[in-house]
Amino acid sequence: MKNKTNFLPQEGDARPSRCPDNSAFKQQRLPAWKPQLNIVTVLSSFFLIGTFCLTVGVCLILSANSVREIQIDYSDKCSDCSKLRENSSNWNKECHCSVNFTLKEDILGEVFMYYGLQNFYQNHRRYVISRSDAQLLGRNVNIQRSYCVPFTTYGNGTPMAPCGAIANSMFNDTIDLFYNHNSSVIQVPLLKTGNSWWTDKNVKFRNPESYNLSSAFAGTARPPYWQKPVYLLDEEDERNNGYVNDDFIIWMRVSAFGTFRNLYRRVRRVRHFADGLPAGNYTFHISYNFPVARFKGRKHVILSTVVWSGGSNPFLGIAYVVSGAAAILTGFVITAIHLKLRKKKTYFQRQ
Repeated sequence: MKNKTNFLPQEGDARPSRCPDNSAFKQQRLPAWKPQLNIVTVLSSFFLIGTFCLTVGVCLILSANSVREIQIDYSDKCSDCSKLRENSSNWNKECHCSVNFTLKEDILGEVFMYYGLQNFYQNHRRYVISRSDAQLLGRNVNIQRSYCVPFTTYGNGTPMAPCGAIANSMFNDTIDLFYNHNSSVIQVPLLKTGNSWWTDKNVKFRNPESYNLSSAFAGTARPPYWQKPVYLLDEEDERNNGYVNDDFIIWMRVSAFGTFRNLYRRVRRVRHFADGLPAGNYTFHISYNFPVARFKGRKHVILSTVVWSGGSNPFLGIAYVVSGAAAILTGFVITAIHLKLRKKKTYFQRQ
């Protein structure tokens, strides 16, 4: 009969032991606490959580409803420009349109301008990954091996900067706002910078190192649907060009839904607009470049204020209210079941 093998380390054995250390933590001898659930604690948890969610949800909904917002759809009002843009051979022809609207009441405080797209889906898997993060960090990389295909190089081998489907489809309408005041037209001052996230502006996006941007992007070409190269996105501010352009950075953060809005400008609070936008007649002057008719999309401009909970988006508040109502309803159902079973138990005990 064979001897039993002794797996414990013997004296003089050089091999390290695989047994855990003889400590309270590794041998699981530490004191533990296990909650003892009863009907009181369970029902209290459901009702407290439900009440908390309902309170937060109502506050969020009331906060979202207090946001002042006006939305202007200019898809049909700029129909002539839309037809022109449907023919790709007209990419170098300019087209402008104007949209008039009236503010019946003042919009006080910080006023933000957004552009909105409807029926434009950015959540397709191949679209989401169609970018080169290494290129957007200013590195000299071979984009042929990236996910940017087919928006990597032109037929003559010239690489695109930036590459990928996301960058190529960037929203490029130019929107200016004018205030009609006492038979005079005043352009509303708008801020182009400071609209993107700090982490994006300073961490995720960087320009190639060079003494100027034109030389940094030498040997590259703009994406097919762009009208100017990346180093000329903002001809008024050199620091807002290249991969660190605010409009470009905001566009590169794709949306999860087919209808979305992106921050475009902020109203600069000076002179007539120190307190916000006064009531009166306004006009949007739009340089129309972004076609939407092929995918049955719509375009609109939004002027909105913000509150402590953000912009006019009641979704989070509704989600809290629904969760709170579900928790309270579950609590009542458990209470009814408990009372019924206790009554039945009492009845059998009496028998």
